[in-house]
Amino acid sequence: MASNFHAGGERAYARTEGTPTWQALEEAIGELEGGEAVLFSSGMGAVSSVLHTLPVGARVVHPTVSYLGVRRLMGGHAEAGRIETAPVDATDTDAVIAELDGAAMLWLETPTNPLVGIADLRRLAEAASERGIPTVVDNTFATPLLQRPLELGCDIVVHSATKLIGGHSDLLLGIAVARDGDKGEELRGVRHDAGATPGGLEAWLALRGLRTLPVRIERMQATALLIAERLRDHAQVIAVHYPGLSDDPGYELASRQMDGFGTMLALQVKGGSDQADALCNSVLLITHATSLGGVETLIENRAAAPGEEHLPEGLLRMSVGCEHPEDVWEDLDAALAASAR
Repeated sequence: MASNFHAGGERAYARTEGTPTWQALEEAIGELEGGEAVLFSSGMGAVSSVLHTLPVGARVVHPTVSYLGVRRLMGGHAEAGRIETAPVDATDTDAVIAELDGAAMLWLETPTNPLVGIADLRRLAEAASERGIPTVVDNTFATPLLQRPLELGCDIVVHSATKLIGGHSDLLLGIAVARDGDKGEELRGVRHDAGATPGGLEAWLALRGLRTLPVRIERMQATALLIAERLRDHAQVIAVHYPGLSDDPGYELASRQMDGFGTMLALQVKGGSDQADALCNSVLLITHATSLGGVETLIENRAAAPGEEHLPEGLLRMSVGCEHPEDVWEDLDAALAASAR
């Protein structure tokens, strides 16, 4: 927990050299992802630092459906003239490739937030590499246990470790993992100069969370598949988005690219935003809250959030937790019934 250390040792000041706890977590995540990991104070700190490495005026190809915070950040940079943005449907591989000429970075997110769409990382990374363009992937939804973009040819991976890696909704932390060691050092320099440094306690909590990540994901994604399969046939549900469903558009690609289908799903209810709000207010075991990846199941009316107007009305995002699967289903089923009245 120290911020400074005795002179003459390996470390003198935490903001500059880090702490042993930082190092332990960076080594663990770097080993899992297969690259050089750098910790940041939050997921957005990691994202901001990666974008900071771009020259002024650089063109960034990025998903139209992705984490709102990243889209808002890129939009602000674009308005200020720092970068040029080229939004595209990341699940449409040909459309993404068509936007690459003249770009300085390809930013991807898969599975996407909140529609859980799947982008073809190998094909897109190959196309970007042929043009000398680095590919960055937000791997928060998958974690390195389910997907390792660096192995598929991508250059940088970012995580909000606040989510599944931490796993207990009790920390803020971000991670960037670079395939190239020099890029990792560049990101460390940005972290130092921007002051986007993590706390020792947060790093320790994330290490603790990492130890249970395999068992948590196993339970959570098994429940997510069960819930998705039942929602698909529910009278109050228009659509279910989960790549583990055999009729989902991303199923075949996710089966090849991932080692599991993840813990996130989305559902669209028939009654639109009003029914979505009523459902969120009717759940008892499930928690009505934003964020994701904790041991508790969360749900929110994602389409009603400012900046998410492009989403289908009545779209709910659900982060499946570690509770008993039947308890989660009974609560959701009852809330669907109550919200339809």
